[in-house]
Amino acid sequence: MLFVDRASALPVRQSYEGEWNHFVGGGLAVLDCNDDGRPDVYAAGGAAPSRLFVNASAKGGEIAFAERPIQPLGAVTGAYPLDVDGDGHLDLVVLRDGPNMILRGEGACRFSSAPPEWTFDGGREWTTSFSATFEGDQDWPTLAFGNYVDKTDPQGPFEACDRNYLIRPQGRAFGPRIALEPGFCALSMLVSDWKRNGVPDLRISNDRQYYVRNGREQMWHLEPLAEYTEAEGWPELKLWGMGIASRDITGDGLPEVVLTSMGDQVLQFNEGGGVMRNAPWSVGTYSTVPYKGDDGRPSTGWHAEFGDVDNDGRDDLFIAKGNVDQMPSNAIHDPNNLLIQQPDGTFVERGDAAGVGTMDRARGAALVDLNGDGLLDILVNNRRAPMEVWQNATAGAGHWLALDLSLPGSNRRAVGAIVELRLPDGRVLTRENTIGGGHASGAAVPLHFGLGAYDTAEVRVTWPKGSVSDWAPVHADGVFRVAPGEGEGLTISRLGGAP
Repeated sequence: MLFVDRASALPVRQSYEGEWNHFVGGGLAVLDCNDDGRPDVYAAGGAAPSRLFVNASAKGGEIAFAERPIQPLGAVTGAYPLDVDGDGHLDLVVLRDGPNMILRGEGACRFSSAPPEWTFDGGREWTTSFSATFEGDQDWPTLAFGNYVDKTDPQGPFEACDRNYLIRPQGRAFGPRIALEPGFCALSMLVSDWKRNGVPDLRISNDRQYYVRNGREQMWHLEPLAEYTEAEGWPELKLWGMGIASRDITGDGLPEVVLTSMGDQVLQFNEGGGVMRNAPWSVGTYSTVPYKGDDGRPSTGWHAEFGDVDNDGRDDLFIAKGNVDQMPSNAIHDPNNLLIQQPDGTFVERGDAAGVGTMDRARGAALVDLNGDGLLDILVNNRRAPMEVWQNATAGAGHWLALDLSLPGSNRRAVGAIVELRLPDGRVLTRENTIGGGHASGAAVPLHFGLGAYDTAEVRVTWPKGSVSDWAPVHADGVFRVAPGEGEGLTISRLGGAP
């Protein structure tokens, strides 16, 4: 496992700056905003400028970026790409300490403010998390915004967590905000069909539970809108929640979750029927304290993301780590984790050996193939330190492929679809196409799969409204667009491949 430092690829210094209102946040949005097949990056700056970096990497070559002008916005905490109006151009939902914004994509990496006819009111709270989905027959997405401390509360900041909001569409526009109460300082949200019953729910990971009466991790039914209860099998869980990563890592088609926090990074196995069980310590994902250096205090986890960094057919886990600021109860020198999944399902730390175990205060991050070589690279946005770009140079990695989902109509990127990839040995790798999770960071890029030694596989898609395709063959080492075909078939066309 090896990553090469390419931070010099950024034309200017980028970092997440600010005082206590920027202790949290610091996200990245990854999207192809000029349709050239290379992912571009929008980086939150907090009190510093937020910037758009356009990918100028040669295919299979050294990573390179150029800065592209974008509407200047202050107090940006994070961002998520989403095609709101179904025009084929990805928009940016920008989270802020202040008015949230939607920047409408116009192609060629140009963005403008959402037009008045969208009737978007994102509120003026201190927003630190986001997720979205397409409900039922709606043409436009439902948006969920998670907020941190209510700074207008004179009794704050403790016991002053703000409420969260859901915004549902009304035709091709947005309706009024719907309050989700109580709120416990949300730092990550994810709409997911976690029970695989065709009904998505909203998971919220919260920070300040121990300061708020009855604070806890939350799961919400979207219809009718109500919080899950213990009577439904949702036991109370308290942790200083920061980020959410979701992926089926056991091969049963049900997504597990990792919840980052100050201390344990909790992995929960999905046992089906709405039951989640904490993984045993021996799995190796808890990463409670730094794995190098002499700082034995608890770690602070932020963005978490699954991805197969060595293309062996097993998903690995990256966790961005860093002290809130100078919190004495937690490690100041706190390296990022790169946890590599082993054949027996356990995880082994390789952050130091791979070169990505830096000690800056990491926040948002992304695992994404930046130069089209089939290897997932790493981006990390740091608080009061330069943004990191790590090019994956792992030798002997396995085969791979990436699937770019496409649907006619408004939900053009098939948000909510579930993709299964069946390998020749019978194993099935499953991905859900979601918007949300992480820590203030999201990506809209083709779904990446490592295949190990295999150069072919079969793909099947459960589309957002429930139709299931037949299995269809697909070759390795390329990016493929996948769309519904005749009957239950798939139309698969190659977009790119290995250099």
